[in-house]
Amino acid sequence: MFRFKQFNVDQSDCAMKINTDGVLLGALAEADQPKTILDIGTGTGVIALMLAQRFNDARIDAVEIDPIAAQTAEKNFTNSSFSERLSVYPVGFEQFFEPNPDAKYDLIVSNPPFFINSLKSPKANKGIAKHTDQEFFRKLTIGIARHINSSGDCFLILPLDTAELVKNIGLDNGLFIKKVISIYSYQDSAPHREILVLSLDKIETDNEKFVIYNAPKVYSKQYQETLKDFFTIF
Repeated sequence: MFRFKQFNVDQSDCAMKINTDGVLLGALAEADQPKTILDIGTGTGVIALMLAQRFNDARIDAVEIDPIAAQTAEKNFTNSSFSERLSVYPVGFEQFFEPNPDAKYDLIVSNPPFFINSLKSPKANKGIAKHTDQEFFRKLTIGIARHINSSGDCFLILPLDTAELVKNIGLDNGLFIKKVISIYSYQDSAPHREILVLSLDKIETDNEKFVIYNAPKVYSKQYQETLKDFFTIF
């Protein structure tokens, strides 16, 4: 059980545990008073729960293809004070969109599987969560372009090589790079993740830097300020 300030997350049956990527996405995804949010690949449901805490008027749909993870997310949603605004769907994002061809969202977020063409995990459920290929990201990007509102944004957190792939696929499908947040472990280290902000509006890309640690096991002020509304240690 991972205890946050306003909710708890049971992750005992979920292959992908709560991690830095997920909580950063949940804390850094921005929107102007969104009414509808979509979380693709919700896992434990932690990102959806963080967004429910941040955006009081938003209804959040959470999609998860792993049936065990979807059950875990549903349980975590039910046990939260945000349960009436959270819904989980135990299907892939393509199957979710099929009966909802006209659905539009003010904010779409995803911490997707990102190891492209890599060795499959020996555990099937972890393989679903962490291994995919270029076709997955092509379909994901097309789905985002079709289902985001004209003024909405999509936030994805990805390793650098996958981020470059998604940037190119996005441009081919009418999505522009509104912002890139480069994630660093330390001030003088190389970035290891990027949060891409995709939009239907063609504007100049804004670039930001986010540093997690000042020293080993010592969180930066930037990280503490970002997570202080969620983590009990801050």
